[in-house]
Amino acid sequence: MAQINKSSEYFNTKLYSGTGSAQSITGVGFQPDWTWIKNRDGTDWHILTDSVRGATKELYSNATNAEATNVNQLTSFDSDGFSIGGASETGRSSNNFASWNWLGANGTASNTDGSITSTVSANTTSGFSIVSYTGTGSSMSVGHGLSQKPDIVIFKNRDAVVNWGVYTDLIDGSYDFLYLNQTNAKADSGSYSASANTFSFSASSTVANTSGEKVIAYCFHNVKGFSKMGTYTGNGNADGTFIYTGFKPAWVMIKRTDSAGEGWNIYDNKRNTFNLVTQVLTANLSNAEATAPAGADVIDMLSQGFKCRGTHGAINGSGNTYIYMAFAENPLVGTNNIPATAR
Repeated sequence: MAQINKSSEYFNTKLYSGTGSAQSITGVGFQPDWTWIKNRDGTDWHILTDSVRGATKELYSNATNAEATNVNQLTSFDSDGFSIGGASETGRSSNNFASWNWLGANGTASNTDGSITSTVSANTTSGFSIVSYTGTGSSMSVGHGLSQKPDIVIFKNRDAVVNWGVYTDLIDGSYDFLYLNQTNAKADSGSYSASANTFSFSASSTVANTSGEKVIAYCFHNVKGFSKMGTYTGNGNADGTFIYTGFKPAWVMIKRTDSAGEGWNIYDNKRNTFNLVTQVLTANLSNAEATAPAGADVIDMLSQGFKCRGTHGAINGSGNTYIYMAFAENPLVGTNNIPATAR
């Protein structure tokens, strides 16, 4: 696997302000293959668009809705960012927006590693792929295009009003699932599994394997110095749990797994440029950005990981268990990296 010297060439947060009209958003640093946009100032839905399904095809992390086409949302993926049409969810006048951008392959390939053929945009360097396929309603496997088993796969049935599925074996070693659009606790998955080449379902699944229905999957595995997905246990203390990632994080998403009621909190290094990191957006809610008070859902982003500074059950309840995804601002490996410093 190639070495990542500059994390922002594979993942980057880009903030911008809406004008109510079409505009091109530049400064991402690459042509993204997956862009996730949220209005920070309003209760507009999260807009998720990828290059495999195509610009104008949108999904919503906070809702069960099937895929919709909107020519006034994200209209193209460009060499240094993306263009929008000025619709409220991505371009409302005088509102501020966060966009989170991942690089795939800037192209697609047909993958026949599984029992059915998939269409894949895979970046084996950064451990990220986008996979499109059609469910069979029975036992099947799907090629994901990566060079090792994905640690987390996020699924959405594009044709049906059903939950988003987040499947992983990081929590307790067996395969579990959560819903990205809900606050449910983790539950055991009896049908999902994954390998270095494929992920599989042994039976029908409304989330990811209904006969004749199209599915999109976002696959991730850990890459030293760039991405880290894992679990931790909270201590209920303002001098909270430290989670070692091996890099200075640029983006972190956290979800409690042992009990229902807590959502998917998202933090990044552009909305807060210094510690404490208090600006929170939530993947399963359309809420505007919240500023968490000290002692609540706040973290520090440090040179080798992040530290919970709040005692709230969403990120650091005593004895509670959590899953997280993190992507690097600066890697601690490579030949072209900027030294990781404290904030």
